[in-house]
Amino acid sequence: MKRIAAFLLLVALSVAGAMPAYAQRTSVDENARQSQKAAKRQQKASRKSAKNQRKALKKYTKGQRKAVKKANKARTQ
Repeated sequence: MKRIAAFLLLVALSVAGAMPAYAQRTSVDENARQSQKAAKRQQKASRKSAKNQRKALKKYTKGQRKAVKKANKARTQ
């Protein structure tokens, strides 16, 4: 039983060792493309975050204006 397990392990390791190592390496061009894609994703996320922040600030200032207006209206009455 132990011999069969050892044999299967040996076969599995020999198959794994026979796979080409170059498949894991990336070329300079491929690395540059991946970097550009990552930078583009980062830029898009940054723009979206900035947009949401602007939207939240606009909503906050609108609420502040309404609160001041309401306070002024209550004071004059």
